Amino acid sequence: MSHIAFLLVPGLHLLDLAGPAQVFSTTADFGDPYTLSYIAEQALIPTAQGLPLVARLDWPELGPEDLILVPGWRALALATSPVIGAASLQFLRDHHARGGTVASVCAGAEALGRAGLLDGRRCTTHHDLQDELARRYPRAVVIRDVLYTADDRVVTSAGIASGIDLALHLIATRHGPAVAAQVARNMVVYARRNGHEPQDSAMLRYRSHLDDTVHRAQDLLDASFDQPLPLPALAAAVGVSERTLTRLFTRATGGLTPLRYQQTLRLERAQHLISHGATVDAAARAVGFEDPRMLRRLRAREI
Repeated sequence: MSHIAFLLVPGLHLLDLAGPAQVFSTTADFGDPYTLSYIAEQALIPTAQGLPLVARLDWPELGPEDLILVPGWRALALATSPVIGAASLQFLRDHHARGGTVASVCAGAEALGRAGLLDGRRCTTHHDLQDELARRYPRAVVIRDVLYTADDRVVTSAGIASGIDLALHLIATRHGPAVAAQVARNMVVYARRNGHEPQDSAMLRYRSHLDDTVHRAQDLLDASFDQPLPLPALAAAVGVSERTLTRLFTRATGGLTPLRYQQTLRLERAQHLISHGATVDAAARAVGFEDPRMLRRLRAREI
């Protein structure tokens, strides 16, 4: 079980907190348990939206597999951000030094900067605050106009709703893109991509739609892409005709048929195996191609 500890600062934005918290809570509903804690330097935390929050004053025991996340707050300028005590900043530094991950949403990057955790690392924040973040922490590498960055267990995201993207990225890293896609689907949000961060799987790339029938078909293909799954069997499993499934699938994925989607998954996995030393023939067998020539043709077509 992993622990997610949120450091709450007065004036925080509710969505900066609630978005990531919902992602981890939903992941727990699917069998990957998380414990969520809310810590602050005062028991009652006012929020930017007027709803006060009750927090604990002591830090839980955290290990290297755990995460501290700092939601952002309303700030016209980072220089006028709320005071964050030396003990909290030291806890952030110590957790990272012990192998743990720290993260921020929006103005929360200021807390990581004060803790010295942005020095020499890529980071981002809300577009209105990017220039000031770069001025305040000249040793940080501020990446502008991206949803999130990840650098040496320091993960930062842009404004407000991007905290959901950050959390989905962490879930995909820990549990695989299929789990992240399932969580995004349950939350009725797009499993969005960050243009400056490489995406590891088509399981997320073609999930930015709200068609439940297609999602169920993709769930089956994601789980068994290396096994034969003929269109009649796939259509029967999701309760529609072959023609309907093909039409819905093509529309939802921007032109892919179920077979082409399965081939894309196989190709992606094969490319990974080849990059780690497998031969083309061995990779083809591992991902379910009976004839290695099919893999060669797909690779040539991609190139």
